[in-house]
Amino acid sequence: MLAKSTYPEKSSKPQIVAVVDIGATSLRMQVAQINVDGEVEKLESLSQAVSIGKASFIKGYIDRQTIEDCIHVLKTYRQRLDEYGVTDESQIRVVATSGVREASNRLAFQDRVYVATGFDIEPFDLAELHRVTYLGVLPYFKRQPEYFTERTAICEVGGGTTELILLDGPDVDFSATLRLGALRLRKMLDAYDAPAETARHLFESQIGKIISQRHAIADQTVQQFVSMGSEIRFVANELSGAAIGDELIEVPLSKLEDTTSKVLGMPANRIANTFHMALPDAQTFGPALLIHLNLAKSMGVERIMVANVNLRDSLVKEMVSGQSWSDAIQSQIVRSAIQLGRKFDFDEDHALYVSEVALKLFDQLLEQHQLGLRMRSILRLASILHEIGRFVNSSGFHKHTLYLLRNSELFGIGESDLKLVALVARYHRRAAPQPSHDVYSRLGRRDRVAVTKLAAILRIANAMDEGRTQKVHDFECKVVADRVQVLGNDAADISLEQMAVSNARKLFEEIYGVRLFLQPAEVQS
Repeated sequence: MLAKSTYPEKSSKPQIVAVVDIGATSLRMQVAQINVDGEVEKLESLSQAVSIGKASFIKGYIDRQTIEDCIHVLKTYRQRLDEYGVTDESQIRVVATSGVREASNRLAFQDRVYVATGFDIEPFDLAELHRVTYLGVLPYFKRQPEYFTERTAICEVGGGTTELILLDGPDVDFSATLRLGALRLRKMLDAYDAPAETARHLFESQIGKIISQRHAIADQTVQQFVSMGSEIRFVANELSGAAIGDELIEVPLSKLEDTTSKVLGMPANRIANTFHMALPDAQTFGPALLIHLNLAKSMGVERIMVANVNLRDSLVKEMVSGQSWSDAIQSQIVRSAIQLGRKFDFDEDHALYVSEVALKLFDQLLEQHQLGLRMRSILRLASILHEIGRFVNSSGFHKHTLYLLRNSELFGIGESDLKLVALVARYHRRAAPQPSHDVYSRLGRRDRVAVTKLAAILRIANAMDEGRTQKVHDFECKVVADRVQVLGNDAADISLEQMAVSNARKLFEEIYGVRLFLQPAEVQS
């Protein structure tokens, strides 16, 4: 998140970090050590069944007893972290998924958790979930690249939702969150008071309905299907006779079918005894396997590949990178932004040039803006997409850009970050940010200042391509007293760009307190 630092600072000594995942069926915590070379060493994993989704998916809210059950578990986790000496909140990430996200009293739940335990739950939306799911499978691209040369589906089944990412080679082609989870299916059966022998028919009917509603999924054919989730890992372990390591494990669809049929034909208490699992896990075991099975069948594969990775692993990896997204993640985010721009028929040459110039200005003016790497990425996306509002109307298109971005999706970009991208793009021209502007005024001070700083840079970058000729690529910023000189080193007439910069620099000068000039390199004052 941008509103506060949730990542530890880079350190010259190993750091212990923790991720707490408040899921629909259980609360899990992973404690790990980040070594100075960035390698992650798992220290401990804890899990306790608490069915938040049981109430949330049916009633629409989390009841008081379930909240207090969560508090009890989280206090235990807090005590364990104290024993590790993990007390700095930047070393702890606490996220909640669909069970909390869909509850009408989610804010009251978050406040109660904070008061009782000190854990600050991050708003963790669907786009961010796609990002960390992709991050989880990235290591397999290097270890087993043969599985990622063509069309690949990445599927992670949870208690409340199923994450699905379609890859074209290593690139993200499509991502979606299906309202389809193991606990949600189980609760549907309970709600209908249906007999156990009709369970599979009901489950498959619901799974098929949800798949058919998503046209981008319904007719997809892939060459590989990679499954993630605790239930499918359990099956892979059972069938292979050994714990999954760092390699993808192949499970023929015929064997998954046999196992799924066997599990769905057993009562929950027998599943628990047979497979040595807790009763809540036994209740969702069959539905989870059925989701993997039916999705894989719908995409025409004869086997699935099971990955030994989970949400907590991916979140720890993000903590390693600090306030920046990895290069691999950034490339997918930028790719998604360009695809969105093409959807709205943007001027791609101009957009990419403005992005290049804006990033150079950002990098050379670090001392002036003092913003981190995540804000650099926000600027990059806003620069690429700043003109998409022209698709609606050329008049007031900056406002249309704000609307389109706030109602679009970018791979891996959560709602709060996307709002900042939209605002920076909106303020690339015309009026400066004002307290009367609704979306801007509801930001916290830190984000308001960041938006203004980035928008000021974007205005200069956009002006430097006033003639749409992309003349100035080689330049340097020279800060002298209360002046910033942008010295263009390209051998070209930049008089048009100089005039445009002169007209666009007011916001920059107001927020940074310095004058700014675009000049050829040989002209210095």
